[in-house]
Amino acid sequence: MLETTTENVVRSWVDGWVVSRSAAPPIVEPWGYTVDVGVTGQVSRHVLDATGDAVREADVRKVAGGVRAPGVWLKIFAEPAVVAPWLGPHWWVDDEPAFLMTVPLAPAHGLTAPAGYRLRTWSRGGVVRALVTAEDGALAARGQIAATGATAVADQIETAAEHRRKGLGSLVVRTLAGAAHEQGAQTGVLAGTPDGHALYTTLGWRVLAPLTSAKYVGPRGG
Repeated sequence: MLETTTENVVRSWVDGWVVSRSAAPPIVEPWGYTVDVGVTGQVSRHVLDATGDAVREADVRKVAGGVRAPGVWLKIFAEPAVVAPWLGPHWWVDDEPAFLMTVPLAPAHGLTAPAGYRLRTWSRGGVVRALVTAEDGALAARGQIAATGATAVADQIETAAEHRRKGLGSLVVRTLAGAAHEQGAQTGVLAGTPDGHALYTTLGWRVLAPLTSAKYVGPRGG
């Protein structure tokens, strides 16, 4: 099983996220990683590999100071209140942190959708996807996971508002975790939103560090 040190979990998250989103391979930097994403609103992202008290103001200022174009994001494993003063007025900072989380993976047996719903899974390009639809075919819940050796990164997990509190999010997460375990992964990693934190905690995931997202918006966006 993956030893949950900060450096290897961050690297595992970066590697799995790249596969999940079909992004470019990460470029290793002295302070972390640069990932070219190439989509509208997120051309690239810089991920600092330190967490918590180990995050250095000098590194954050250096990376942020080198950004000149909108569409570049920073991912920093510290609280927004700590990070925001280091970035300046040209950055939008999400004031609600996400959470870097891990869990030991285990087999998933006998998972079925509740009455009135349909669960389907498929795999393509190294990514397993789970989709839950309602009786009328509408999206109820979804998610995906990318296994990269001993670890697997869960990503884009969501439940439609009108289908929440029915166990569908739990079904998707457990289905994906089981599928990754079948592929040989031993540890799950994800970046959980504030809304998803409670769900993942009930399923045994634990928080390693807060995660702040910041986006460069330029002089007119401050």
